[in-house]
Order: sequence, then structure tokens, then C-alpha cells
Amino acid sequence: MKNIQREITKLCIRTALLLLQYGTESAVVVQMTTRLGKALGMESVECVLTPNAVVVTTIVDGHCLTTARNNVDHGINMQVVTEVQQLVIIAEHHLYDWRQVRDKLDKIQPKPYNPYVVIFMVGLSCASFAHLAGGDAMISLITFIASSVGMFVRQMLTKRHFNAIIVFSVTALVASLISGMAQKYQLGNDPQIALASSVLLLVPGFPLVNSLSDILKGYISMGIARWSLATVLTFGACLGIVFALGILHITHWGI
Repeated sequence: MKNIQREITKLCIRTALLLLQYGTESAVVVQMTTRLGKALGMESVECVLTPNAVVVTTIVDGHCLTTARNNVDHGINMQVVTEVQQLVIIAEHHLYDWRQVRDKLDKIQPKPYNPYVVIFMVGLSCASFAHLAGGDAMISLITFIASSVGMFVRQMLTKRHFNAIIVFSVTALVASLISGMAQKYQLGNDPQIALASSVLLLVPGFPLVNSLSDILKGYISMGIARWSLATVLTFGACLGIVFALGILHITHWGI
């Protein structure tokens, strides 16, 4: 039974890591981990999250087993999160035993989104926001080009594993340089809209939402860590925008 408990504990912490690494809020991570352990026969499952590690303890027949793993952020991927949650639900219905759960977890791999589709959709969404903010066709076009090129730069830097704040700063710099041309040469009906809309792809919405959710649900340390990350990334984007305005000699910017 101790060997089985060890294997189930490993499955629990792998589940917690997959959920945490790909953007799930802390309450869901703890809940899914606990549910999986109990579905596989554990009497009690405790999961503790920190910004850099996960600790899981299982108890069965009075025997306690604890394991810890280092946590490394892999970005947001809802496909992985959904597959893990579906696996937990199947285990709760006793359709899989721990061996089948292990095999299924081994097969879960993040499927990368098509980079060109992402670039197009990001450009389209930023251009749509520019249009909703009152920009004409020229402003929307400039925004589309600036945000698309910015997303391409972001993808290339991320692929080469640059630090996140450098990625955000350089992306904001490139997007702002392109969209800033509209204000420098007075293109379109309101050039400042293009400047604001072209960097919307850098808004760290997911970390901010998760940080607020974690704090409200009692995971204070995780919430503060995620909020701090979002703040630093926002600061990096601001640096890139300021550098671009300086290069273009734009002395004022406001909508």
C-alpha cells in the first residue's frame, strides 16, 4: 500500500504542477489536487502552494507521505488545464485507476497555437479596439500593423527565452515606434488612439485576474506574487513606450 500511496502522491503533485504552470488560479489547483487524491483512494490530501514550489501531503491508513516540486511558469494554455480537469473528473467516476491516470498524464502535452493565427488575431483585436475608441480606417490600419509586428517580436523573443521584462519592453518599443508614426506625421483622425491601442497586447490581464482571485480566496502569498509579476511586466511595457516616444521626439501623449 505504501508503494501505491507514493505513486498516487506523485500523480497529485504532477496534477498540481500542470495546473499551476499553465495559468490556473490557486483555489482550483488545490481543489483538483485534493479531488484526484481522494478519488484514487487517499483518506486526506493537503496541497500547499508557493510562488516557486508545490507541496503535497497524502494520508492513508495513518501513513503520511509528503513531496515537493519546483514550479516553473510555462505561460497560459487552457488546453492543458482542460485536459487535466477532465482527467480528474473521470477518476472521480472511477473509470480510471491510478495507473491509467498516470498514463494519461504522461500524454498531456501543450499544443502550441499557430503563431501566424495569433499574430493576425492580436492585430485584429487591437485594431478593433482602435475603431471602437473612435479611430478611422487609417488609425485602425496603423494599429493593426503595429500590434501585429509587436506580437511577432514578442513571439521571437519568447521563443529564445529572453527575460519577460525585456520581452515586454522591446515589444512595446517596436509597437510604439510604428504606431507613433501616426502622431509624428499626423495620420488619421486621432493618432493618439493608435499609440494606446497598439500596446494592448501587453496588458497582463490573466495574472491580474488570478492575483485578485487568489487574494480574495485566501491565497495571499500567491496573489501578491502574481500581482507583483503583472506590475513588473506593466512597468517593462511602460519603459518601452517611453523610449519609443523619446526616439520619435513626441513630447506629449494623452487621449
